[in-house]
Amino acid sequence: MDPSQPVVENYANPRTCFFHVAFKAAALAFYILSALFFDNFVIIFVVTVFLAALDFWVVKNVSGRILVGLRWWNEINDNGESVWRFECLDQESLARMNKKDSWLFWWTLYLTAVLWTILGIFSLIRFQADYLLVVGVCLTLSVANIVGFTKCRKDAKKQIQAFATQTIATRFSSTLQSAFSVV
Repeated sequence: MDPSQPVVENYANPRTCFFHVAFKAAALAFYILSALFFDNFVIIFVVTVFLAALDFWVVKNVSGRILVGLRWWNEINDNGESVWRFECLDQESLARMNKKDSWLFWWTLYLTAVLWTILGIFSLIRFQADYLLVVGVCLTLSVANIVGFTKCRKDAKKQIQAFATQTIATRFSSTLQSAFSVV
């Protein structure tokens, strides 16, 4: 291997990347191509929403954890209020995350929402309210993941900053203690 050539980083989790993209592509492709093969709106609705729900589940519970080290969920507390919960890997593990995996995760997450929005605009222009309903459900699932993972990423950054501040303060105080203990 020539040392002057740049090292090309490969995907660290190719299977996870494949399924992360496959369910998104399957839902979009089925919705777009279904008009050619099916006349029954119910079949189109059920299969498209089922594929979008599988995509939602895979992204939220599998690929989010593996590709970017983030996990989110929403629960109802004892007061009946909705509370967002976030989990992220520690700072060292996040630093070791594969850049290509992360790039694929975020770009496909946003691109899918953009494509569902475009398909919704086409349904609106063609006055197809029933197909707009399908797109609305799929777009809602896609946007829910975007909101969840974006909030989770911001929360992870806050945790990392708090950890770094705490570590620096601890080091500083231990350095001061050791300096005064010598004197």
